[in-house]
Amino acid sequence: MQVFITLGKKIIPKRLFHALQPLYHQLLAWLAAQWYRHPARSLLVIGITGTNGKSTVVEMTHRIFMGADVSVASISSLRLRINEKEERNEFSMTMPGRFALQRFLARAKKAGCRVAIIEVTSEGIAQSRHCGIDFDVAALTNITPEHIESHGSFEAYRNAKAELFKSIAQSFRKDSAIKKTIVVNGDDERAEYFLQFDADQKMIYLMTTPPQSPPMAIGGENEGVVVLTADQYEFDLKLPGAFNLANALCAAAIARSQGIPKEIIKKAIEGIKTIPGRMEYIQENPFAVIVDYAHTPDALEKMYETIKGNGRLICVLGAAGGGRDKWKRPELGRIASSYCDEIILTNEDPYDENPKEILHQIAQGLIPRFSRYAFILNRAEAIERALRAAQQGDVVMITGKGAEPWMHMEAGRLVKWDDREKVRETLEKIKKER
Repeated sequence: MQVFITLGKKIIPKRLFHALQPLYHQLLAWLAAQWYRHPARSLLVIGITGTNGKSTVVEMTHRIFMGADVSVASISSLRLRINEKEERNEFSMTMPGRFALQRFLARAKKAGCRVAIIEVTSEGIAQSRHCGIDFDVAALTNITPEHIESHGSFEAYRNAKAELFKSIAQSFRKDSAIKKTIVVNGDDERAEYFLQFDADQKMIYLMTTPPQSPPMAIGGENEGVVVLTADQYEFDLKLPGAFNLANALCAAAIARSQGIPKEIIKKAIEGIKTIPGRMEYIQENPFAVIVDYAHTPDALEKMYETIKGNGRLICVLGAAGGGRDKWKRPELGRIASSYCDEIILTNEDPYDENPKEILHQIAQGLIPRFSRYAFILNRAEAIERALRAAQQGDVVMITGKGAEPWMHMEAGRLVKWDDREKVRETLEKIKKER
């Protein structure tokens, strides 16, 4: 089927194809669902969207359902999982294409899964990859500026996210016992916008307890709204950062919406020691080395706030892919220079853009008189430079790639890559030299 679609795409004139693109994406989604016989209609499907934290919430939610002895499948930027079995996401996109998604859901159904968790992106929604999937739960982690250039404006980006929430009320109702549910981060200033959409049940999670006279009863229900707060769970998190507490609360709210007991939720969340490429410590002594996926201003700043310690903070920064989101490059430089003692600007995913120009645009945002930075295009050399410069008590922070398996170069060329493997390899090299 995909072969015929690809051939048709080549035959149709480009101008006509561009005009028909929305219809093309929707048709492709419908064909994929038909081809695999609508596997989502046999599963409780949870969609998790937002700017930051999506993959972590997918991982946490998967772990909770497993802890509740519920057969579960999940797909995120990190990996594809069916219960304990997993494989790395090598699609070079967080939310795979329509046929890949439907094929995964069909695999989950065949494996006897009851629940499927999908990381949903705004780009995926814009290309109708969510169509043909009957979602039962839609959850929002947060929303801050991202993909502005591809969507045209922040409002368009927000509206793309909102399509997932709109789809809840419209999707196929599989069982009268399943409540169509919306889960929203109440600490996000745009929470109210996402709560406006129809659902059987709405849940809000908050880092702090609201004022004495909140619009919704804490832990209770009011017009279908349930509020969940951090002090109700008191998680003993192994993952660092307030943002991970927010991620845990999102996963907890999703699980509670499906009747999973608090005790099971706490045990599952507290049992998570690390998530690949998300604030992942490669070593802690004599100096710490952390690999993180952070590539938005908000995520980068929250990460720096979390790990800034008594020693120096040395950052390998390349969190700006080519051909998109040029607006954020100076902002990334400003944030890094506000927290870091030394910055090494390096290549990330340049695609067809000049990588030197990307780095210079990041450097334009460095705070005045900040001079402790270097340009090293070769990412392996940049990582080695940072590791060799580190002394006891320092922190080396490597951002932008996390656990991604590829670097995207010019003309569609892919280079096999893993920041974590490169760090371990380089640390071993340095150790042998000494």
